[in-house]
Amino acid sequence: MSDVSANPTQNVLVSIIIPCYNESKFIDSCLRSVYDFEPIAGAFEVLVIDGMSKDGTRDVLARWCAEHPNLRMLDNPAKIVPNAMNIGIRAAQGAWIVRLDAHSEYPANYLRLCIETSQRTGADNVGGVFITVPRGTGREAQLVRALTTHKFGVGDADFRLDSSEGPADTVPYGCYQRAVFDRIGWYDERLVRDQDYELNRRLSKAGGQIWLNPAIQIKYYNQGTLRGLLRQAYFTAQWNAWMWYLAPYTFSPRHAIPGAFVAGLIIGALSSLLIPILWIPFLLVVALYALLAIGSGVQQSRRYGLWMLPILPFLFLAYHLAYGAGTLWGGVLLAVRQAPVQHQSEPWPGAGYYRVTPSPPR
Repeated sequence: MSDVSANPTQNVLVSIIIPCYNESKFIDSCLRSVYDFEPIAGAFEVLVIDGMSKDGTRDVLARWCAEHPNLRMLDNPAKIVPNAMNIGIRAAQGAWIVRLDAHSEYPANYLRLCIETSQRTGADNVGGVFITVPRGTGREAQLVRALTTHKFGVGDADFRLDSSEGPADTVPYGCYQRAVFDRIGWYDERLVRDQDYELNRRLSKAGGQIWLNPAIQIKYYNQGTLRGLLRQAYFTAQWNAWMWYLAPYTFSPRHAIPGAFVAGLIIGALSSLLIPILWIPFLLVVALYALLAIGSGVQQSRRYGLWMLPILPFLFLAYHLAYGAGTLWGGVLLAVRQAPVQHQSEPWPGAGYYRVTPSPPR
């Protein structure tokens, strides 16, 4: 943990980096919330790293750039987030790097609270919590919110749930002290997903501190359809397995439990066919899961609408099956050496060294 910001009253320059690709529906409201930020003791620049969008996003950005001299649009031909972040970090001038997401909106106090929390705690990275809002008014969007705002659905991801202030294993997006990237390296460009989580776990491994302040809130637009949520879960879970392969220190039980659950269902069902007495413990486990799903469904339906109750337990099951199946398939691809991360070199010179020691190579 460094203390680049020991004096909370000093003027600072903050670099806000926003990866972006085909975000014409969201980028305008995102930037509007950024330029409504409360003043800080200093100034900020905004770097939008665009993946060569083709949906009109670049036209929107050009208009914003013309109106705001501290806003720049940089190109990201690779189109993925870790590349965008590395482009932005290299171009950034600030003592803090604030990573934002184009799919989200931020309250007026967001930037001020990030910097104040960083200065108060000395943490290397600080962040807040998601306030999950439905993407649209349809019932599917309401169900997606219910599934992703309960511990039974997303595990112990504090930034998605009610939480208290203190150290955390990760935070959404993040406000980093600039020196962090000199100390532990860049974003891993092999990780299409999970790049923020890997970076935060690498930071913790190197002795850095990550701090969650629930007063820092992000209005996050989740998937608008159940199909979109299940596809996202399956895809993300594959990348979890590939992230563990690249960086074993990122392993977390909450990410592995769905895979173990699906594997247990398959093994339990097959074993019970061969040894009938095993049907008893297998059905007891299934019954326990059903009780947890029903109980969680009751809690969420009381919170968001009783009409959800008949379907929520089945949707929890579908969500966990999709995530677990993705984890297992990711493992299969690793076993047969067909995972994309197995055919790419280290993302920057010395990257492997940063993974095993907190000190840079000399």
